[in-house]
Amino acid sequence: MQQRKQFLHDWETDARYGRVNLAALCRAYGISRPTAYKWINRYLEAHGRLEALADRSRRPMSSPDAVPDDVVDILVKARKARPYWGPVTLRRWLINRGEDESRLPAPSTIGAILKRHGLVRPRQRRWRTPPSVGTKPSVEADRPNAVWCVDYKGHFRTADGQLCYPLTLIDGYSRYLLRCEGLPSTDEYRARQVLESAFREFGLPARIRSDNGSPFASTGVGGLTRLSVWWVKLGIVPERIRPGQPQENGRLERFHGTLKRETASPPRASMRAQQRAFDLFRRRYNTERPHQALGGEVPDELHVPSTRLFLLEPPDPTYAPDWETRRVNRAGAVSWNRGPLALGGVLAGELVGIKPIDHDRVEFYFGPVLLGYYDPGRAVHRLIRPRSKRRRSSR
Repeated sequence: MQQRKQFLHDWETDARYGRVNLAALCRAYGISRPTAYKWINRYLEAHGRLEALADRSRRPMSSPDAVPDDVVDILVKARKARPYWGPVTLRRWLINRGEDESRLPAPSTIGAILKRHGLVRPRQRRWRTPPSVGTKPSVEADRPNAVWCVDYKGHFRTADGQLCYPLTLIDGYSRYLLRCEGLPSTDEYRARQVLESAFREFGLPARIRSDNGSPFASTGVGGLTRLSVWWVKLGIVPERIRPGQPQENGRLERFHGTLKRETASPPRASMRAQQRAFDLFRRRYNTERPHQALGGEVPDELHVPSTRLFLLEPPDPTYAPDWETRRVNRAGAVSWNRGPLALGGVLAGELVGIKPIDHDRVEFYFGPVLLGYYDPGRAVHRLIRPRSKRRRSSR
């Protein structure tokens, strides 16, 4: 701006004495003659006011492709009703509710509109470790009830000081939220009650995927707990992710971020109020919120109950005809090779299968879960656990 003022001053001085050399003046200031004429004309039109030299808006006089005000109002209202949903999800939700798809702008335009109205929080940049190659679980969720994912969302305290451990259960294929229950602890009894209610309502899945924490897994043989022993007897294969690899249960890990934002930031006044927030979120998540991984569909449109019914008293696992079987005693051991062989207290009273391999070596199974192998050639009379590299979840 200062250079423009100086240019006009020099031009006026030269014009006053009748010795204007506009080409030389333009070369001295490093501008083109059309630019010089533009500044001179603006200066003259403004009757010598230097404010006329300021940059003018380049906004077009009319915008035929601008989003209509009524559509902007619809988008702003939708965002206020669902403050945690992004542009893609909001657009699909509005279409599902009957809005004309042709009138709604692209998700990028919706994002710009929401940002212009102060409805977008700036996201703090986080450095993330890229996932390793070959970390996918062995079974893909290619149909409803093929794999259910279960986990506890990190605990927090409600406003009255009560500890809340949200237990979440989701169908890996349809992303249908089967259960979201706030529990006071992570003990096996309460988790079993929640899972049993889900089994009664939706049937049984083929597998349940979990992390290696309690009450889903342990450091005992086969990584079994009383809860996972119950699963096996129901015909459900327990599938555990590898330690330190949460991306193997990525569907649930990603979901927990959404759950925290919409229900626990901040926590509710009491455990009862917190559960009401969970229930409202579950209904909206399943029936209203479009899911990008599902092509914009809502989970309720893809989920169907399982045809496998829950049994209150499930039978013992079955094994191949050429296998031996043993009933585990109250001490958690079986009689094998002229002595008791410890298997663990969680298997007390259960029927295990013994698969022959070669030269008196055998493998012990509980249902599809490999517990370990026994080699009479070893000096120690105990079950040899499989190494992590040869960990198996099914026979």
